[in-house]
Amino acid sequence: MRPLPRIIVPTTVLALVLAACGSAEESEPGTDETSASPTPSASAEPSESGPASTEPSGPVTPEITGTVARDLETPWGLAFLPDGTAIVTERDSARVLAIEGTQVREIGTIDAAAPRAEAGLLGAAVSPDFEDDGWIYFYLTTDVDNRVVRAKYDGEQVGRTQTVYDGIPLAPIHDGGRIRFGPDGMLYVATGDAAQPDLAQDPGSPAGKVLRMTPEGEPAPDNPGDSVVWTLGHRNIQGLAFTEDGDLWASEFGQDEADELNRIEAGDNYGWPQVEGRGGPARFTDPVHQWATDEASPSGLAYAEGSLWMAALRGRRLWQIPIREDGSAGRPRAHFVGDHGRLRTVEAAPDGTLWLTTSNRDGRGDPTERDDQILVVELTRE
Repeated sequence: MRPLPRIIVPTTVLALVLAACGSAEESEPGTDETSASPTPSASAEPSESGPASTEPSGPVTPEITGTVARDLETPWGLAFLPDGTAIVTERDSARVLAIEGTQVREIGTIDAAAPRAEAGLLGAAVSPDFEDDGWIYFYLTTDVDNRVVRAKYDGEQVGRTQTVYDGIPLAPIHDGGRIRFGPDGMLYVATGDAAQPDLAQDPGSPAGKVLRMTPEGEPAPDNPGDSVVWTLGHRNIQGLAFTEDGDLWASEFGQDEADELNRIEAGDNYGWPQVEGRGGPARFTDPVHQWATDEASPSGLAYAEGSLWMAALRGRRLWQIPIREDGSAGRPRAHFVGDHGRLRTVEAAPDGTLWLTTSNRDGRGDPTERDDQILVVELTRE
């Protein structure tokens, strides 16, 4: 067994964590997390353009104040239990870790995971009824498909997995993988096109979609067409986040021209592969914001303190997108540009901070002796 990752928590951060516990990766064309930097497309929205944000209480400033854990192996999924314990998945080792206060423990491996390139053990989500049912959900790539499984966690180990939904097309790239429970208690699943772009427009395929399902994997009530498909026409979504008003947002990899931030509306078609970025026929939904691919390659997405926070792999920065009181998105702002390398996952912690994972050991970065890490981001309103 590989040694457990080290954990380093400054005194101020440790107090917050303890309080919470108490109460184009391939280098081949068409991939998402490549390290190369192409010339930005003229169609991509400049990073500082767009309407000004209205934040009546003042802007929010993020500051990295500590490191929760280090020596991780491509951390991908991150979710919190009701007691504040963090559940972390490692894409390439298929390990599941629990972070409790100052302790990092391996609580199991998902043996069905078959890591390669962008595939492996990906997203994690905690049942909204965890205190009663004990379920943790995982998205993973097997030898034959992408699927959602769940396993009981008894506080010591995760048990045997139970398949919730399978048959999602797989590939070494474009597997999606982010999962999140919504305020309606339904499970939302982001999938990629599995490097077969036409699947994104096929309503009979779960690839290139946002899926909405019950915790048992059945089509959720009121889904369009009585299927699990909630929206279609996506290339590769790796970020999902709900705002406090219940709006769902997604971060999506473009190909050559534009990475996207989309507001997800039931039944909408987001255009891939017919359209990348804005400007397609009216039957397709345009992104709210878009970026040149070397500024983003977005993976994780979270909502906290009135803003969406989007982790960028190729862009090596954390994007902040303020959300106005009317639900519209304000001007994006970039933070920590180049400071910590590739950034994979961002999640709102119970103590009000953000946890931000690096992804420098994924084969595309330049890892330091500390990588990969989970960083603590304090949010201060000016």
